[in-house]
Amino acid sequence: MRKIVNAHRNDDPEFYQCIGCSPHNTIGLKLEFWEDGEELYAEWEPKEQFMGWVNVLHGGIKATMLDEISAWVVYVKCGTAGVTTALNVKYKETVYTNAGKLVLRAKLLEQQKRLAKIQAQLFNSEGKLCTEAEVTYFIFPERIAREKFHYPGVNAFFEEADA
Repeated sequence: MRKIVNAHRNDDPEFYQCIGCSPHNTIGLKLEFWEDGEELYAEWEPKEQFMGWVNVLHGGIKATMLDEISAWVVYVKCGTAGVTTALNVKYKETVYTNAGKLVLRAKLLEQQKRLAKIQAQLFNSEGKLCTEAEVTYFIFPERIAREKFHYPGVNAFFEEADA
């Protein structure tokens, strides 16, 4: 498993405030990712401010995390940037905010010229699948991703020794 570097971590905090991954967003999730073979992986410890009901993680937060890890699949596995066109979430089990770290996993299922289909999953601290999503991204040609979406190129997401 190798760490994926947040290539935008040093961007201007006024500009980079992603709710999912920005280290600058005071109310954000601050997700960090690792590459594990064909999958991307993340761990996240829920906080009480993300409750929907008493000690229950809000469904919108779960959907946000699955969408976020999918965006990083596009960055790293597709080598470009994109935008979500569909997010089909299936809530299978309750996720509690006071029951330990959660695990996210995502992988590229299919890539066409302009679309990427991604499977994203959220597991509780006991390893039980709680939420899953099929996510479709419209992906840009790398040139457009670099020009308009600040995509730094896939090598920017890995330390030089790992690339």
